[in-house]
Amino acid sequence: MEQYLADELKHVSLSMFRKDFIGIFHGSISARVEHNKFLINKKDAIFDDLKRSDFIELYSKKDYRWNEASMDADIHLNIYKNINEAKYVCYAMPPFLTAYSLAHSSITPKDYFGSVKFDTLPIYDPKLFDDWYERADVEIYRQMKEQKRKVLIIKGYGVYIYDRDIFQIAKSIALLENSAKLLYYSNGFETRREFR
Repeated sequence: MEQYLADELKHVSLSMFRKDFIGIFHGSISARVEHNKFLINKKDAIFDDLKRSDFIELYSKKDYRWNEASMDADIHLNIYKNINEAKYVCYAMPPFLTAYSLAHSSITPKDYFGSVKFDTLPIYDPKLFDDWYERADVEIYRQMKEQKRKVLIIKGYGVYIYDRDIFQIAKSIALLENSAKLLYYSNGFETRREFR
């Protein structure tokens, strides 16, 4: 089972790496194996060439293995512990969506594919980044539960998403990134039209 999950994560992470959704210094991907066990990338993993050895199994009870895991492992753990339907979790930093989050408090896709999948999504503002990683593991899952959404866009940080299907996660990130890109380009067209 773990090998099958690792293969799925490898396949999807390569695709997301090629799209610049996850990179060398940002991103994490995981899969729940059992109620209190999940598979996550290690902290030094490079997403374009993941191997089985780039993943580590973690239990909710922390042990020495947590030292090798992604720095996002606590966030993933809390999503799994508090949201039963989460089978896969991903943190990504797609550039257009992240840039859009810096200047807006919500995103409303206006393209066909984005608007069919998503309505208006709020953008969560963590305020200060100085202590973000001390708060993130609790704030992220709480926001997801309060908003009753699988997607949490975080201002200047990226997006956390969970689902029962890893391919749906990749699709959702791609749709949101494309919507943000189209909003950016359409805004540029509107601005240029005003100056004519």
